[in-house]
Amino acid sequence: MAQDLRTYLRQLAEFDKRSVRLVDKEVDPRFGITGYAAALAEKGEYPALLFNRVKGADFACVSNLLTEYERIALYLGCEVQDIPRVYGEKLQKPIEPVVVERSRAKVKENVIAEQDVDLGKLPIPVHNEMDGGPYLSAGVMIIRDPDSGLINAGIYRHQIFNATDMGVWFLGAHHGGLIYKKYKKMGKPAPIAIALGHHPGFVMGSVSRVQGIGGEYEAAGALMGEALELVQAETSDLLVPAHAEIILEGEILPDEEHPEGPFGEWPGHYLGGGSVPTIRIKRITHRNNAIFQDIVASSREHLVVGGVPRSGSIYQTVKEVVPSLKTVHVPFYARMHCYISLHKEREADVKKAAFAALNTEQENLRHIVVVDDDIDVFKGEEVAWAIGTRFDAERDLLVIPKWNGPGGLLPTNWEYSKEGKNTPRMSAAAIVDATKPAPPIVFPKRAVVPREHIELADLDALSEPGTDGLSKWL
Repeated sequence: MAQDLRTYLRQLAEFDKRSVRLVDKEVDPRFGITGYAAALAEKGEYPALLFNRVKGADFACVSNLLTEYERIALYLGCEVQDIPRVYGEKLQKPIEPVVVERSRAKVKENVIAEQDVDLGKLPIPVHNEMDGGPYLSAGVMIIRDPDSGLINAGIYRHQIFNATDMGVWFLGAHHGGLIYKKYKKMGKPAPIAIALGHHPGFVMGSVSRVQGIGGEYEAAGALMGEALELVQAETSDLLVPAHAEIILEGEILPDEEHPEGPFGEWPGHYLGGGSVPTIRIKRITHRNNAIFQDIVASSREHLVVGGVPRSGSIYQTVKEVVPSLKTVHVPFYARMHCYISLHKEREADVKKAAFAALNTEQENLRHIVVVDDDIDVFKGEEVAWAIGTRFDAERDLLVIPKWNGPGGLLPTNWEYSKEGKNTPRMSAAAIVDATKPAPPIVFPKRAVVPREHIELADLDALSEPGTDGLSKWL
């Protein structure tokens, strides 16, 4: 059986029954869905949430699905600390998709004709307080390059304008935006499809750093460990995921734009927006009992979904220039940072690794911290300890002026005025060398308990005595 959102939900529930919670009470799509996620986050809990009754909607909604690294490791079949390596290695071995007959495609179980399209029937949330309206945040937009014929897939933000129309916001050199401009130059609408609800491998494959236009379907196959099954779209020559929950089909209009935003983006601020191209939806296909998938915008899930694919791509790039690399980590709590651990053989290794990372993720990375291989980069306190004990700002800090921007989603890439007018500007990046000197220099050793004695500790002998068991001492 082909993998999809439902096979993953089953796998996740079997892995940890508390990782998926059902909300069987009616919720308002305006802040109701994200309200549950925020309330649980305040308690330090991040379960996947399946909303069975969303006001005004015909479908269920799953949100908060990919909030934990353990859930990524689950589908990759590895330990958390191995995610960047395994992710990066899988991307090096793409798997070609396969086309299946319509009768095998679950997403074709129901077809909504153009005259019956109503985006209001989807449980599309308004995520945060100042958002301009409901947004698709987990929709994978699919578009074909008219020159090469290659299909490109990526996640963009889509504000819903009315029953049939939505926007699409392209940033910088997004491949989808480059393809749209080709159609616009020809004066033609750009056929698109938006896939909602699929296996995490498909979702993350669509946001992986794949060189050139296209390749996301192949990346998804690599991450899923099997060929992604595709089927012919209803209204165009696009091939779409056969086992998605919902497919929206339409076109980007070449000569119609609409004001968009604001929208709380992943850095946690309101930036971007303006006038954006308009998409008109002409057909919807969906599975029986379809599950709409949402990513909680400007939240932990938003950061994990964006950060893990970057870690995998950065791992591969850095490994090529510094073979002694151990691992990399783009933390969900600060996706502008990248922590790199390596076995330093020469002083130049630090800068080589840092610049490789910066050039892989130019738009977003601001601070590269390089540490030795005895530091667990998945533990922020260990990285902070390395900075405190192995980093001297006078010698080990490299500031790169005017690296990021101008403009974009990072607040420091803008100049602000009391009149409220924002002017785009460039901002700097920094490399923090928190490593020990390279051999043959001798650096003070770290104080640790011998490994063999750690392994001798009988943790099964531990008990919870309570006050009665402590009465001898209390």
